[in-house]
Amino acid sequence: MLDFLILHPKTFGLDISDFSLKIAQLEKRKRGFQLTSFNEAEIDKGVVVDGEIKKEDRLAEIIRTALQDIKGKPIRTKYVAVSLPEEKAFLQIVQLPKMKEQEIDQAIRFEAENYIPYSIDTVYLDHAIVSPLQNSLDHIDVLLASLPRVIVDSYVSVIKKAGLIPKILEVESLSLTRAVVEKETSPIPLLIVDIGSVRTKLSIYSGHSVRFTTSIPISSGQFTNAIAKALHIDKKKAEELKKAHGIDSKEESPGKEVFEALIPALTDFVEQVNKYMEYYETHIPHQHLRSVERKIKRIILCGGGVNLRGLPEFLMRELKTGVVIGNPWINILSPDSKEIPPLAFQDSLRYTTALGLALRGVKD
Repeated sequence: MLDFLILHPKTFGLDISDFSLKIAQLEKRKRGFQLTSFNEAEIDKGVVVDGEIKKEDRLAEIIRTALQDIKGKPIRTKYVAVSLPEEKAFLQIVQLPKMKEQEIDQAIRFEAENYIPYSIDTVYLDHAIVSPLQNSLDHIDVLLASLPRVIVDSYVSVIKKAGLIPKILEVESLSLTRAVVEKETSPIPLLIVDIGSVRTKLSIYSGHSVRFTTSIPISSGQFTNAIAKALHIDKKKAEELKKAHGIDSKEESPGKEVFEALIPALTDFVEQVNKYMEYYETHIPHQHLRSVERKIKRIILCGGGVNLRGLPEFLMRELKTGVVIGNPWINILSPDSKEIPPLAFQDSLRYTTALGLALRGVKD
């Protein structure tokens, strides 16, 4: 069928986490894209736990309300691209001998049994061929993704209960990296650190693909709790102090006390990140980059927890690696664009995954 006869329904992005959801919709412009609709909403405690939906009807209600209160243009489409929980997913680069595309499905299912720590009958499998930066390969690299059927089915059920149609279901790390890796290509390994309110997700990206993902139970929420406990104050006041002072040991009281309260959590955070960096660098798979590059020389920070003053500089000193704040607009706005997005940059860091989903939706 000719492409212009195929329907391409508009699709918006919906990022669901344990305590909040984010919505974003983009529209194509002559050059780049424009954010036309967005919103976020809190999710009650216990509705989603560690990525697993416990109360489908309540989550569906929260989604419907968030869509009714959308900022910008009303969202008219029912088609949605939804994030699936990273902590429930399994991602792996698999090497296959060269073969025809129609043979890959069968081969990848056979190979999956050697990698996936669950019975194949209990998971959904998907895959994508990874194009190398060098074209002299004697094999095919395939990104294998799997999630338990019970998890995916619950997300599909919620979306339908909210009156929507799930068009795209995607593991969080794929949406995240689409948003912050320029042109979705990197000639060197990058570590993307997404600091959320409950956990921090780590994704290593090189060439044209995610190569490794994991999550650690250290988060922005834990930083707040550490301040509250050390200074004997409530969480609301601790959050205010965290935002006001960040990581600045040179400040006088109360900034110095805030920094000292954060030291144990920050030390643990650095040790965890460093552990996974070293693991990747010492167990590095073939990446087919233009040069042999084992070291991770750049860390990209994103997520709501990244708005902690002094954090990039602190991590740069401790990890001895270049650290930058991610730009969620890098693949949305054209390089010469003078447009000011309706979402402030600091706020957009919370929307990184939603913007990556919206990009997938508008491109598809």
